[in-house]
Amino acid sequence: MAAGQEFRHAPVLLEECIEGLAIQSDGLYIDGTFGRGGHSAAVLERLGESGRLLALDRDAEAVGSASALVLAQDRRFRIAHARFGELRELASEAGWAGRVSGILLDLGVSSPQLDDGGRGFSFMRDGPLDMRMDQSQGMTAAEWLAVVSEAELCRVIKEYGEERYARRIARAIVERRARGALVSTAQLASLVAAAMPRREKGQHPATRTFQAIRIHTNQELNDIQAVLEQAVDVLATGGRLVVIAFHSLEDRIVKRFLRDESRGGHADDAALGWPAMTGWQAPRLRRVGRAIRAGTGEIAANPRARSAVLRIAERLPS
Repeated sequence: MAAGQEFRHAPVLLEECIEGLAIQSDGLYIDGTFGRGGHSAAVLERLGESGRLLALDRDAEAVGSASALVLAQDRRFRIAHARFGELRELASEAGWAGRVSGILLDLGVSSPQLDDGGRGFSFMRDGPLDMRMDQSQGMTAAEWLAVVSEAELCRVIKEYGEERYARRIARAIVERRARGALVSTAQLASLVAAAMPRREKGQHPATRTFQAIRIHTNQELNDIQAVLEQAVDVLATGGRLVVIAFHSLEDRIVKRFLRDESRGGHADDAALGWPAMTGWQAPRLRRVGRAIRAGTGEIAANPRARSAVLRIAERLPS
């Protein structure tokens, strides 16, 4: 691929990610969220003939995209239809366990998914209320909303959306479905907006509710916790872990994980719904620098970068 070739969607914090990976020309690298290949293409440009890149994406559309087909012509590149939680298994199958030089994780929903109204992620575009990153399995958001209890719906919206009006919104959804199923993003967005007594300036009233339902539908937070643990296992000594988070729940998990792994031992994760981990172990990671955010120029060109937070860590000897 020619240097500088652009893909349709601009990758967030591209140069900062590449610098954080500290790419070795003969290294083995994993891009945990291919998206439309912007980060993967930049990694390949810096690899030599013996370097290798494995990309993952749980979205079949990303795996079959034009950019994936272009990169697949490069013998150093391979892409797999897989979720974060399969990282260790894929690394083992490739013979890469404990040998990986760098892992890049771009968390959350991708721009192509948001831009496609038919995927149901966006409250700005009407479409079926799906929200699944992998449309080959699992319940759609509409199917879940049709059966979830009001108490559980309130919990999800409050915890995953950090929405102060979760109770009002959950009640409105349950009352509305009694008169007919919610099947479109426009229906849900309108219902949430009507249930809000006050609106946050500069933010669509359905933002937090859509985020919460999407996170639940895809079990995103569990997947993040799983991939962080697995990433440490597959990295070589000196290998880099580079993670981009886009909202506070994601970043809190990453920040806590890197903190705990850099000082040894484990924090009690019960507050997040995960079982506490017992026992003590030596530090496995060293945090590299401070959290990085996009500059004003990148935010102006790509508004999605506004909320991005990049954190970097390096694998310590076992």
